[in-house]
Amino acid sequence: MPGSSQASPPRELEIEPRAPFRLDLTVWALRRRSHNAVDRWQASTYQRVVSIDGGPLALSVTQDGGLDAPRLSVLLAGRPIDQGVELLAHDALNRLLGLSVDLSGFATMAELDPLLGPLAGRMRGLKPPRFASVFEALVNGVACQQLSLAVGVHLLNRLTLAHGRPASDAAGGPHAFPDPDRLAAVQPDELKRHGFSLSKARTIVETARAIVNGELDLESLETLDDAAAIERLRSLRGIGRWTAEYVMLRGLGRLHIFPGDDVGAHNKLRRLFDIDTKLDYDCVHQLVARWHPYAGMVYFHLLLQSLSETGLVSEV
Repeated sequence: MPGSSQASPPRELEIEPRAPFRLDLTVWALRRRSHNAVDRWQASTYQRVVSIDGGPLALSVTQDGGLDAPRLSVLLAGRPIDQGVELLAHDALNRLLGLSVDLSGFATMAELDPLLGPLAGRMRGLKPPRFASVFEALVNGVACQQLSLAVGVHLLNRLTLAHGRPASDAAGGPHAFPDPDRLAAVQPDELKRHGFSLSKARTIVETARAIVNGELDLESLETLDDAAAIERLRSLRGIGRWTAEYVMLRGLGRLHIFPGDDVGAHNKLRRLFDIDTKLDYDCVHQLVARWHPYAGMVYFHLLLQSLSETGLVSEV
């Protein structure tokens, strides 16, 4: 296992995201809750361990410059670092933080919308985050099924601590989210001991084993249209409509997808539209149709608004 004895001196990168960009808002849209131990935010620094060619690499990211001239300073540590590792780290951050995503169309649409405009203005610089892999998105979705997000994040923290590769040999240090090969090697009962139901544990382990055995390639879903990708996801054990749409948005970056069965999003939409009655799936999609093809960006903005109300993030 890679550890401190194999580490080389830290390496620094400078990255210029597509403006406008705010690191704090984007990280919190990925992080979601303050106890998230995978995507960490401390003293204006984003910290995460990613898997690069099967080995862990620690990333620390800070933002210099403002919204319209952003620069990111990135510190890489925890393993030997060459140019290839640097390029892969850049690619990982581009995916995680949506660094190159052009949201000019969303900004134009939001300016003309009386409901969305004020919110988008306060959250200017938010980019659409994605989990580091489609597998990680799927496991996140499974963990949070029929549970509060807070409980789901606790489960994911335990899973990562127990089965993720550490960035160093230091006790209690951060770990990378477990790769499929790590979870394919465990039994469902072991995940049950971390708090997962047996059904969820079976979904995670069976999916990991299918990937390792070459029977499933979740990253190849990128090449499929929405209907085919959702059908493939829903063919997997324990994956329903909500989880499939969650993976489409947070794993595949399809910004027109708004997870229509998301109870928290229902409540946020009701407040935005001043609706007293409960919403169902069809009603949600009727409401968000006005924001096509950026309904998923609205999903992230509504999440950030709720985090702002609890004081976890600050608006412009």
